[in-house]
Amino acid sequence: MAIPKDHPQMEALLQSVSAKLGVPAETLRQELQAGKFDSAFAGLRPQEQAAFRQVLSNPKKLDQIMNSRQARALYERLTKG
Repeated sequence: MAIPKDHPQMEALLQSVSAKLGVPAETLRQELQAGKFDSAFAGLRPQEQAAFRQVLSNPKKLDQIMNSRQARALYERLTKG
């Protein structure tokens, strides 16, 4: 999964998540491109990590979640500072 550096919304989201997790945006970008989520999952309890991994491994469920009203609202909050 290539994450283009010139995509303004993706860059804003990476910067926001980077600030909240205390992980450099470039590290997050590289992990996401490699299909890893180690830095993003570092602060989660094992049960939460398992739940996220289960959703991420199910493309249909992931698509359903990402297209939800709540996901769009969260994206808006994260990218607006």
